Amino acid sequence: MNSFERTTDLIHRALDVNMLRYSVSANNLANAGVPGFKRTMVNFESELKRALDSEKAAQGAFPLATAHPRHIPSGEFQDYRTVEPRRVLDYVSVSNANGNNVDAEQEAMELLRVQLNYILLTQMENFQFAQVTNLLTR
Repeated sequence: MNSFERTTDLIHRALDVNMLRYSVSANNLANAGVPGFKRTMVNFESELKRALDSEKAAQGAFPLATAHPRHIPSGEFQDYRTVEPRRVLDYVSVSNANGNNVDAEQEAMELLRVQLNYILLTQMENFQFAQVTNLLTR
């Protein structure tokens, strides 16, 4: 996979995660007054970083052979394309008197952050394709 394909694939995945984050935050905001509702968060970047780091570490590693399927493999990496976003319920934040832990202002700020992040990612993708167009028109 060349760098253009990899970059556009990562941007595409980030756009998908942003859309999921937007719907999760909108759901949290819609349920801000429901007693006992627990807010949900999306976890993706830390897992993606772990996969990218394992890929980088495996490039210089010396792979050991395993003789049995239950042996611990070494030098293997996790492909970043297998990483999926996870919805995580937030049980650790402070709850209101009714058991709900959604802060409406925080969720509204999260929605704005996601929107701005989405705009930035679409500009990055446009830039990637503009670079290819410039190379083809020369």
